[in-house]
Amino acid sequence: MSSWRDQILSEFTPQVARLTLIADPDRLLLEEGILAGIRERGFELIPFEDHVAFRYAYESKFRSRWDRGEETDLVVVLRLESHDLNELPYDLLQAGRKLSFSLSDLFPTLDSSVVAALDRADLDALFDAQTKHAPGQLGVNATKDFVLRHVFGIAPELIKEPQDLLQVLLRRHYRGQRIPAILDERFIQVLRQNSLFEDWPLEDIIPEAKAFFAFLQERWPVFLDSYAKPKDDAVHEDAADYGFKFPGPPLLPFGHDDVRIYINNLFLEGLLQPVPHEQSQALAKTWVAYGIKVSPEENRRRRMEGLLDSIEKKIPTVEARHEEWLQFAYPWAELVSLEMQPDTTLQEEYRERLEGLRSRIDSALKDWVLKHYASLVNLPPVPPVMLHHIPRFLARRLADDRNSKIAFLLMDGLALDQWIALREVLKELDSKLLFDEKAVFAWIPTITSVSRQAAFAGKAPIYFPASIHTTEKEQELWTQFWIDQGLTQHEVTYAKGLGDGDLDKVSECLARPRLRVIGLVIGKVDRIMHGMELGAAGMHNQVRQWARQGFMWKLLGLLQTQGFQIYLASDHGNIESKGVGRPSEGAIADHRGVRVRIYSDPRLRDQVKERFPKSLEWSSVGLPEDYLALIAPNRAAFVPAGKTLVGHGGISVEELLVPFVQIYRRDG
Repeated sequence: MSSWRDQILSEFTPQVARLTLIADPDRLLLEEGILAGIRERGFELIPFEDHVAFRYAYESKFRSRWDRGEETDLVVVLRLESHDLNELPYDLLQAGRKLSFSLSDLFPTLDSSVVAALDRADLDALFDAQTKHAPGQLGVNATKDFVLRHVFGIAPELIKEPQDLLQVLLRRHYRGQRIPAILDERFIQVLRQNSLFEDWPLEDIIPEAKAFFAFLQERWPVFLDSYAKPKDDAVHEDAADYGFKFPGPPLLPFGHDDVRIYINNLFLEGLLQPVPHEQSQALAKTWVAYGIKVSPEENRRRRMEGLLDSIEKKIPTVEARHEEWLQFAYPWAELVSLEMQPDTTLQEEYRERLEGLRSRIDSALKDWVLKHYASLVNLPPVPPVMLHHIPRFLARRLADDRNSKIAFLLMDGLALDQWIALREVLKELDSKLLFDEKAVFAWIPTITSVSRQAAFAGKAPIYFPASIHTTEKEQELWTQFWIDQGLTQHEVTYAKGLGDGDLDKVSECLARPRLRVIGLVIGKVDRIMHGMELGAAGMHNQVRQWARQGFMWKLLGLLQTQGFQIYLASDHGNIESKGVGRPSEGAIADHRGVRVRIYSDPRLRDQVKERFPKSLEWSSVGLPEDYLALIAPNRAAFVPAGKTLVGHGGISVEELLVPFVQIYRRDG
């Protein structure tokens, strides 16, 4: 076998049996490549986790068609909790063939507890290493060392100097690489044997990206002082003099070749912030220029040029994994946010490059989505990849600490680039706020009744067909999700329509004595969008103005005072789009958005498609079968030709990839 997937996918031969039951305790079939391979072979997959949800999908989508004599490809049912398929309902056991897959079958010589901790995407490198090196039977620590070296490229025993460790951590945290805690513990254990790292905060900076970048940030000014001084004039290196939060050496080797190659991108993409320096003019002519504050105009010009150069080289290909798009989204959002900064005029050179880049990115994302988006729906919820994964992710956080409380803030319509603008204002208002930022995929079509409901229901839209055209059932879906997780109705609450200074409504919710989970819909950005006549730049300006009024800052403070862990997300973003004509469809469309039309009859959709041949007939991934979307092409809108407005519903980075952020407050 050339890949571990081949061993599994070889069992999926079409028309052997219309129903296959699979015991999958290690969740191998939730890996992205496996899911794509199964779909390519004509199979459809339903996870057996929630009995009611499963039965609905099974009966409505498959059983009813079989009863009508229709032929379908095989339906794959996953049993995630157990090897024992006999726990499945009797009618399934009678109808289906039975298979079982496990990690111990694929990696028989490696310790199963270590292998099980890995992200399934890492199994490729592990399988290749096992085949190439044939390590024999390994114990726990030997397996950890084998995985660290061959999967993550980390040989702890070879890290002898600070630059060695910084290079490893920069590569890891800049790429957003996830390494299991049991491997981090082994890594730290070996490093602690080197006295050079005795006072380093390894337990913080190795597993946590935000801690690592904060560690670098507070030491950057020390390096600049050192870099600016004559070589024979040493910098005073007493950490106590700098008031550092993190222990460790004050002076880090930022200038070492293996470290320096990362520094510009860290400042360009906002992972590190430039600082003022008394010799800024001289330093601005050297390689440290991106880390120096000069004039706002010059800082913007530098970042614009640097991000344009960097992003042009990083557009994910059609074969990219979903993580590449999630990582790509933030640098792109930083660039768009720079473009939209108020009171500045963008040079024509930059404007032309941006427009060309937008076209390339839109095309690349569309091609990728058509091939891979369907495989995202059933991925594991930790870390969240799609909006409907978030409630299950939060449930696990709540289960980790029975005394914890969680607040989920859903910013209706907030694009990732607008989150960047909001974040900047929040930092201005409160320098102690910290943000652990990631991105997730919204639902297609990117409209509120689909994507926002999924974020609160914790389920794909196929499971709430009765309310898919409205949000009236949102509170009910949110509450039911948490009741299914073992909470009582008194421990869960929800409020919507927030954003205009109405904190009394939130305070009233928080007064409930047994409250553990609160879901809040902040609709101000969506209201701004639907009244926007000044394009994307006007949106950014309005979001900044609203943020400076302090509602979000006060809301965060209120929740933090009450001891809530705070998570923020958006249901969809928005883009500036130009009209290509309004479909003459009367009342036949179930939803008449500016970027998408929804129909229940394929013939009606086909008729409109004929008038707009470049529009996309979406394949109803994860949606009810009679929910048929027609998506406007590129950055077009179904409004009178030539009219420009801000809207949503389509497939662009700005609409589809949305923020998912945990918000902290720094102590002290």
